[in-house]
Amino acid sequence: MVSRSHSRCGRIAVLRLAVLSVLCSVGTFAVAQDQPAPKWELYGGYSFLYPNSDVHAMLPGGLLPVSSPLESNPRGVGGSLTYDFNRWFGLTLDASTHWGSGESSLFKKIDDAAFTNFSFGPKVTFRRPHVAPFLEALVGDHRLTPDAFHDINKLGFMFGGGLDFKLSRHVALRLPRVDYVMSSYRYGPKATTGSTDLRGVRAQAGLVFTWGGEHKVTPPRAACSVQPSEVFAGEPVSASAEGSNFNPKRTVTYRWSGSGVKPGETGSSTQLDTSGLQSGSYEATASLSDGSAEGVASCSARFTVKEARPPVIACLSDPASVAMGGSSTISANASSPDGRRLTYSYSSSAGHISGNTSSATLHTAGAQPGPITVTCTVADDHQQPLTASASTMVNLQAPPPLPDVVAIEKRLALHSVYFATAKPRPEDPDAGLLRSQEKTLTALASDFLIYLQVKPDARLTLKGHADPRGSVEYNQALSQRRVDRVKGFLTALNVPAANIQTEAFGEQENLTDSQVKAAVERNPELSAEDRQKVLNNMRTIILASNRRVDITLSNAGQASQESVREYPFNAADSLTLLQQEGTGKTRRPTARRKAKPKTQP
Repeated sequence: MVSRSHSRCGRIAVLRLAVLSVLCSVGTFAVAQDQPAPKWELYGGYSFLYPNSDVHAMLPGGLLPVSSPLESNPRGVGGSLTYDFNRWFGLTLDASTHWGSGESSLFKKIDDAAFTNFSFGPKVTFRRPHVAPFLEALVGDHRLTPDAFHDINKLGFMFGGGLDFKLSRHVALRLPRVDYVMSSYRYGPKATTGSTDLRGVRAQAGLVFTWGGEHKVTPPRAACSVQPSEVFAGEPVSASAEGSNFNPKRTVTYRWSGSGVKPGETGSSTQLDTSGLQSGSYEATASLSDGSAEGVASCSARFTVKEARPPVIACLSDPASVAMGGSSTISANASSPDGRRLTYSYSSSAGHISGNTSSATLHTAGAQPGPITVTCTVADDHQQPLTASASTMVNLQAPPPLPDVVAIEKRLALHSVYFATAKPRPEDPDAGLLRSQEKTLTALASDFLIYLQVKPDARLTLKGHADPRGSVEYNQALSQRRVDRVKGFLTALNVPAANIQTEAFGEQENLTDSQVKAAVERNPELSAEDRQKVLNNMRTIILASNRRVDITLSNAGQASQESVREYPFNAADSLTLLQQEGTGKTRRPTARRKAKPKTQP
């Protein structure tokens, strides 16, 4: 009998721990709930008692006490009334009764007992939408009435809890409710009879009826948002709405209204069309409904259409003045206060302009001389583009007047420059030109440079001569030095060397006495007195006339111009040359050989 009692104690201990673990776990998951609580809860239902105890008692007329384990009592009902102070805490008044077996013989009644309690204590409930686990601690009057003995009332305790499954707003199914029962009794003298300790479990199941308290109903809600919240006219705005607390079994529908909303727009999000909207603040509203009277909510969100600012631009030309047929670079410096992307375009009052970036080129081919207006235009990328323009001027220069080719050719007809005897010498090749001859070459170079602008393939041919007083070899070298001296003087005046050709003739092709005399007589610069003085010194003048370099103008495909023979000296230099010739000495070679002229390009 003792072994059986220990086995039952072990099972009951395990059952207690399991029940407490389940209740605590469910309670932990329920901490975050926020459900409305009733004021009153009335429970009624079936009750089962497992005493987990041995009864020790003295039979009437007996000499020794007897002991017997008490059997479970499935014959019971229970009820409780709870007042809830708030959502989770209340006080419970509990009562239950388990009646006897009704057996008649002492042998059969000794292991049966009736049990009744009337207790009071706190109750903690963790309410969820569909289940409400609870824990309770009760203290009160416990009456144990073994069938074979008398009844005894003692103070007893109950600790436990249960689960209420919500069937409707006011009805729940309590399944299960389990309490640990603890109370002690004595059925005989203390000296001879042991204590009957009730350490069992009470299990119940039934219905719970609730009433009172406020039924908290959370109304549906809606939240709206727009992205972006600031735009320029013509840019799209995305609006969205989100609902909460609607009946999950119903379908929520959306209806949009407000600025930029397309007619009949539905759905949880929509695109707002801001085209044509003036700057300012606008609102989009969403109406949500699940089809029920209470399932309605709405929300609004605002967005701003900003005032668009036009771009700014400045326009420059480089160079600002070009010759006809030339080009100028047009630069546009533009920016957008709104940070928009910019595109460029250009127009001109004359010529042709190319380019569509911040730089373009004005081509003036075909344009008439004068100012050309170039307009630079920039546009931003707004839905309705804003533009700005600026202008700059390019002055198209008229070409210089064409030179009088006939007059220049006449002036460039045969020129001759003259050297003193034996000049220039090998040791001083840059000497030998009189001031009057340098003046002649300077005027010739100026005319020839102008002539090259019209006929760039024109050439000057330099032909060097020497008088017959030297040897052939000497005269040949001397005439070469003379053409080199003239060429060097011309190139120093920027005449291109490629347009100069030289030939050295020595004493070949000298002028005759009659040719020189005729030139003296035709010279308009000489007075009658000076002309006679020159004629009286003809021998000197004839020799001087052959110490020359003839300069001939020629063009590609055109014969050389004919020489214009004039007196070789002007009035200022003639007497000086005569004086030099009168005092100078002439070097002659010991032998003479005929030499061919040397030509240089």
